[in-house]
Amino acid sequence: MSNMLAAMFPLHLAAIDTGSPLVWGLFALGVLVMIALDLFVFHRKAHEVSMKEAAIWSVVRAALAALFGAWVWREQGPEIGLQFYAGWAIEKALAVDNIFVFVAVFGAFAVPKELRHRVLVWGVVGALILRAIFVGLGAALVSNFSWTLPVFGALLVFTAIKLLKSSGAPEAPEHNPLFRFSRRFLPATSDYRGEKFFVKENGKWLATPLFLVLLCIETADVIFAVDSIPAIFAVTQDPFIVWTSNVFAILGLRSLYFLLEGAADRFALLKYALALVLLFVGAKLILMAWSIHIPIGLSLAIVVAILAGGVLLSLLLTRREGAPKPGA
Repeated sequence: MSNMLAAMFPLHLAAIDTGSPLVWGLFALGVLVMIALDLFVFHRKAHEVSMKEAAIWSVVRAALAALFGAWVWREQGPEIGLQFYAGWAIEKALAVDNIFVFVAVFGAFAVPKELRHRVLVWGVVGALILRAIFVGLGAALVSNFSWTLPVFGALLVFTAIKLLKSSGAPEAPEHNPLFRFSRRFLPATSDYRGEKFFVKENGKWLATPLFLVLLCIETADVIFAVDSIPAIFAVTQDPFIVWTSNVFAILGLRSLYFLLEGAADRFALLKYALALVLLFVGAKLILMAWSIHIPIGLSLAIVVAILAGGVLLSLLLTRREGAPKPGA
């Protein structure tokens, strides 16, 4: 493994400091470049994203995350490399819940398909900023207060139980407090105005429904971040690994949405798989308070096995339900 990584990354920076402003700055610059290319080059003109295009971008972003993880493995060793991959897997899994919210919000607002990519791109920008704040706060709590990890664990266990008891239907946009506040106090147009979030009419700035959709998307991410940020601290307390694994999971969320948009109802059991992941991660955090540590490699294997099982069982269930009845 080490020989293969050495061949892939011949430039070896001995003992890189992930706390270095240079490393953080270079990574942030790379993320900004990717977003700029997405907005102003690959998707400069609004268009409906096809499943083929979404599949290609999903593979590209997954490959970038895998290569980054290989670089971390090369520079900081297998333990940190596995921490990145485990964190990425957990964040990617928990981000799936966002997909169902996107489907509900876009449907409720009748957002034209060619405008959805723009909303998601700016949603990602907002999510990255919000996640950075959450990661900073979480890292500060974990490093200064030893009781934080079991509290995070209890929060995840509670969330998992709540998820298992829920109907699985996402909250309607009109129940979103920020949405209700915006509709009451923010003057808005009654129809979409292309890709614009704001327009000026009769000397007065008005929001468009597209901006209200963006507000719903952003507030949903804040809610999900309450679960996902504590979850990743079960596999690593390195702020750089926490942040980068979050970034790669979020950057791949748009293409994942367009890939699964028409098939969301085929993953009926995924909710239970996500709940099991939260239960496992929550238990792992609680056990850490008693100095009981589950190896990172085993943690990654368990998370991947739970998710793969949820996907496969969901597909088998929908195929069986969709099969013609005997004698029909």
